[in-house]
Amino acid sequence: HLQLVESGGRLVQPGGSLRLSCAASGFTLDYYAIGWFLQPPWKEREGVSFISSSGGSTKYADSVKGRFTISRDNAKNTVYLQMNSLKPEDTGVYYCAATRGWLVLSDRSYSTWGQGTQVTVSS
Repeated sequence: HLQLVESGGRLVQPGGSLRLSCAASGFTLDYYAIGWFLQPPWKEREGVSFISSSGGSTKYADSVKGRFTISRDNAKNTVYLQMNSLKPEDTGVYYCAATRGWLVLSDRSYSTWGQGTQVTVSS
């Protein structure tokens, strides 16, 4: 059974930092592209950051460039999203997703999703 579990979300003040983790079970992430997606309150889900199966290529939404860093540790079967200089508009549920392939940017192409972790940026 393929499963992704996100963790690390919590309430944080503007300007703060968080590291989200996405742990896989039931399969190895080595051949999977990974994406992090944000579901803001009352808005559509949007892509935040993507990493290729090898980890050699990454993509970021313009809104998070220079603030977020995606990385992966295939030995630990885990992908991370380091979030710095957080803003209130970063608030929402963060989902990680996996799909076979190199670097995949469309959420419609992702086959396996986690349950999400809530990030709230507020003073």
